[in-house]
Parts: sequence; C-alpha cells; structure tokens
Amino acid sequence: MKQRSVHLDGETLTIEKVVATARGYAPVLLSPAARKRMQRSRRWVERAVKERNVVYGVTTGFGWFQNISIPPEKLRQLQRNLILSHCAGVGEPLEEEVVRAMLILRANALAKGFSGIRISTVESLVEMVNRRVHPVVPSQGSVGASGDLAPLSHIAAVLIGEGEALFQRRRMTGARAMKAAGLKPVILEAKEGLALTNGTQAMAALGVLALFDAQVLADTADIAAAMTLEAVKGKTMPFAARVHTLRPHAGQSLSARNIRSLVKGSKLVDGVDDDTRGKVQDSYSLRCAPQVHGASRDAFSFVRKTLETEINSATDNPLILPDDETAYNAGNFHGQPIALPLDFLGLAVAELGSISERRTAKLLDRNHSYGLPPFLAAHGGLESGLMIAQYTAAALASENKVLMHPASGDSIPTSANQEDHVSMGAIAARQTREIVRNVRKILAIELLCAAQALDGRKEHPGHRTRQVYEAIRAVVPGLKGDRFLSSDIAKVESLVASGLLQRVLP
Repeated sequence: MKQRSVHLDGETLTIEKVVATARGYAPVLLSPAARKRMQRSRRWVERAVKERNVVYGVTTGFGWFQNISIPPEKLRQLQRNLILSHCAGVGEPLEEEVVRAMLILRANALAKGFSGIRISTVESLVEMVNRRVHPVVPSQGSVGASGDLAPLSHIAAVLIGEGEALFQRRRMTGARAMKAAGLKPVILEAKEGLALTNGTQAMAALGVLALFDAQVLADTADIAAAMTLEAVKGKTMPFAARVHTLRPHAGQSLSARNIRSLVKGSKLVDGVDDDTRGKVQDSYSLRCAPQVHGASRDAFSFVRKTLETEINSATDNPLILPDDETAYNAGNFHGQPIALPLDFLGLAVAELGSISERRTAKLLDRNHSYGLPPFLAAHGGLESGLMIAQYTAAALASENKVLMHPASGDSIPTSANQEDHVSMGAIAARQTREIVRNVRKILAIELLCAAQALDGRKEHPGHRTRQVYEAIRAVVPGLKGDRFLSSDIAKVESLVASGLLQRVLP
C-alpha cells in the first residue's frame, strides 16, 4: 500500500504525521506556499549581504562574537565554521527515528519562510529523509538554548558532506552517505548554517515520539487495570458514569469509560463468594485508576497542544520578516516553552507506572488477590512463580523517580554569559523518553501477571478483556512451572508497543 506523502508547510504538521515519517517512512514534500515564503526571506538576506548591512549571524560572528563583522568573501567560511565548531556532541547516538524526526521538524520550521534559507538547501534536507541518509547525532551536548545547537550541527554536517551518517544501515562518512544516496553536499551561503542549527528540534523530536508512545501507554494502563480488576474480583461501582459526571475531567471520564467497557459481561466482578465476602471496596490502585490515569491523559493533552504549536513555529535567530524589512534578533530558539511540558510529560507517564506496579503487587499478594496462590506459583515454595517480575517493576518505578527530577529547573550559563539562562529541554526530553520505556515494561509485567491470574479463575472475563488475554497468550504461554521470565516480559512489551491491544477499546 502506497504511503501518503507528508507536506511540509510550516503550519499543519501533527504528532501523527511526524511519526508517519519518522517510523513509517512516509515521503516528505515541501508545499508550494512554503517555497514562496522561503524565496521572499532569502531575497531579503541576499540584499542585506549585497548592501553590507549589519545582521547578526549573517554578516557578524555568533554568540559572544556578535560584534565582529565578517567580510563578504568570508561569509561561506563563516557558515561552514559554525557547523564544524558546533559539532561537539558526546554520548550514544540518537536512534534513527529520532534523527528522522529532527530532520522533518527542522525542514518544517524552515518552511515557515522566516529563516532566510535557500529553497534548494531545504530540499536537500528533505531528500535526506526520503533517501534515508541518517546523520550520526550524539545524544548529549544540548543545553536547550540557543536551541539544540550541537545535535542540529551534527545533522547539518552531513548535509555539507562532513560528519558521519548511516545509509542502508551502514555507518560511513557524511560525504560517502550523500554520494551513495545520489545527493550533492550543500555549499552553505550567508545565514544558512545558523538557520539549520538554531532551533529546538532535538528536544521536540524526542518529545513528539515520547508523547505518541505515552498515549499508547495510557490506553494500555486502562486495559491492564481492567484485567487486574477482574483477576482480584473487584467492584465496578467506582467506574460508573454517574460518578465521573460529578467531577468531569475529560481524561478521568475516558479512562472510566474504557474500564467499564473492558469488563462488560465479566462474571468475575461484583460477585460475592467465600473469598470476597466482606469486601466493600477495592484499594486505591484499582478504585482510583480513572482519576490517576485520567490526570495523566489530561497532562498529555496539554503537552500535545504545546508540542504541535512548537513544531509549527519559527525557532531560529535572527528571524527574517520581509514585510517589515527587518531581521528580528530575538529568542524563539529558547527551549523553555517545551522544556517545562516535557518534564511534566515524564512525571505523568511515570505515574502510570507507579500505580501499575502497585496493582501487580496485589495480584501476587495472597492477602489482596482473593483466592489466588501466592505469587501465582502452582507449587509455592518449590516454585517462585512471578515473584521476581514484581521486583523488576519496583526497580523500574524507583528508577523513574530519579528520572522525573525536572531538568528544566536547572540553568548553567554559556558563551561567556551571553547565553546566561538556558532550558536544559533536551535533557528533559531524553529523561522522559527513558521513563516511557520503563513504564512500557512495568505495564507489560502487570499484563503478564493479570493473564496468569485469570488462568486461575473459573469464571469468564469480559469480552474485551478476553481478547487481550488471548493476544497475550498468543505470544506467551501460561506459567506451568518456573522458567526464564525476561523473554516473556519482552514479548508482552513488544505487544504493548505495537499498539495492537488498543484495538479492543471502544
């Protein structure tokens, strides 16, 4: 099936479109309107150079060197030097999907037409996406203002035939990768190096992918909670629609509706037998699941609005506004507008893992699982069952408590105090992405334990939870004795990441 192209116009990019290109390799095109806007701002730059006007980063040095004028014959060298000198990143390279997202986001920001860059240069950037030339971008080195300078410079380096890239999954020099893909390295003209590197696209790319995955985890958390509710013979009253109309937060109402739908028709909930006699209400990790999951969902909605504003914004400096006949020296590159939400996103995702780990603990605790064997072991004592799976969930939840420390609360001045307040947004984004990975594993452990617990019940679960159970059993057989658990957890984690479980939701 042919993929639909994503048209970059600087105005209409969405989270889903970024994911379609970054992960799904949907082709990318520049819109005609974007081309016209870019052409206008480029003409302004060329006229400023010809008239030898003083324009920051165009006819002057950068940062602390802003007051040093550069002669016309050195302007190409100025832009090239900017790229090479700013390639100072360290650490493990960012994943391919993150690099692809960065390329797409930078091209879209340039497509707004306020950066003074040539159309042909942006076309080369777009073709790197389409022909799968993926620069090697170290993950550390950005302070989040003036944007993500180091990460974006490592991308721009490949564009000019320097640095390193992956092409057809093989690592090679940037020059060789461009040649192999049938692309010519770009010779940068005035303003272009600055236009390519001055922006928030590393932190935004990480944030977009983390948010997309977080939304999958919110649905998964509802599914896992519903299965656990059935496994421990819980009560459905806390999920009644009437309850949530009295506190009408959108996320809370949605999670409650999901859980109601998932357990509909279940013979396991709301019953009274020898095991559950005297139980009036469930513990908070079940009874308050809509309130906790829903608060995270509402946080995700806020982060989505912020990120979709950011990925359709002009974030470099100076900004070229031809209608005003002016280059505006300003601070749109500063990452604070998304650094704070990215920290918030990490916290909201971590909470999904925190409450999930508590539900897992109850599934394995005979004092809370109402008739299930301790640790879901068939022969307790001889066997440990799923005991250590909960240890792993606890370790991941604890690790998240460290990772959710707000990176945006810190600032270390750079460039001889010219850049004296920075956002640390890239760190917030990387931490949040790691939290997402951890929570995916935590939820996989809960699903694994809930499926095993349902094996121990005679009554039938709801139609939708039954579908989830069968999907889990299609990749992991029931536990009939102690065995290697890491591969079981990994298989359920992959099932969660695929998004297939979401299909059971109404």
